[in-house]
Amino acid sequence: MSALTLYRAHGSGSGDVADGLLTMLSVAVVCLLAAGYGRGVQELWARRGRGRVVAGRRATAFAAGLVVVLAADQGPVHRLAESSYAGHMAQHMLLLLVAGPLLAAGAAGLPLTLAAPLPVRRLLARVRAAAPVRRLRRPAPYALLAAGAQTLALWLWHLPGPYVAAVDRPVLHAAEHLSLVAAAWLLWAPVLGPARHRTPPPVSLLLLVGTMLPASALGAALTFAPDPVYPARVLGADPLADQQLAGLLMWAPMDLVVLVAALAVFLGWLHRLDRERPNSLVTARPGRPAAPPATGTATEGMVR
Repeated sequence: MSALTLYRAHGSGSGDVADGLLTMLSVAVVCLLAAGYGRGVQELWARRGRGRVVAGRRATAFAAGLVVVLAADQGPVHRLAESSYAGHMAQHMLLLLVAGPLLAAGAAGLPLTLAAPLPVRRLLARVRAAAPVRRLRRPAPYALLAAGAQTLALWLWHLPGPYVAAVDRPVLHAAEHLSLVAAAWLLWAPVLGPARHRTPPPVSLLLLVGTMLPASALGAALTFAPDPVYPARVLGADPLADQQLAGLLMWAPMDLVVLVAALAVFLGWLHRLDRERPNSLVTARPGRPAAPPATGTATEGMVR
């Protein structure tokens, strides 16, 4: 039995009560988000037609994201996280690489706004119209904000002090998971959200790669550290092996997911450039002059 399991088993009863209360609160928040999103989507579909504005696949993605959030905090994943640092890291990767992207793909901004009370909607409209918020929503500032939030959340909660504090205090543990999900949602929204809200492909590529590098550095540091950097009581039966496995679980999945997403963004960018700027010149044969450029809507289709 690991030192972490023994430490958990001999924890105070008040900690169990706090865990139970926070679990009920998290379930209530997830249910509230699901109800608000469903109401907003239903209203949009009633006005514009089923599948319009918010496609069915986006609604499915948002629902799946909420399910992953609950699954990461309950059941086998939660029990695994209670017994080892590697299990805890797997829990974090589920939140960062599965739940966050799925929630971002759900395009929840408009549905949740429609489901909010009228005073809240007016407040949100004033906030969105404020000059600082408009500046933050531009591609470059937003990319810097999203990358900074993801990197800060990832590094902060995996430093020894904050990590041990989160293990010891259920409220901090809940704050840790909330910040990881929020940072991942913020990061993936301009990549997987509606086309009108996406950042330009070059900015998205820089955002993804710039976020991957600090995460890879942290994973490599944990993997190749010669000694455990955390107290033995928060690690598994073999502290160094547990820490190294946790580093690999951060390093490899993060790089794989981000590189696949970056490749998809790059290929989509090339495809869009090919559609928007087709080659309008026919290659000339040797000894023959090049054909004149095609002009007009009638000839454009033949050239393409």
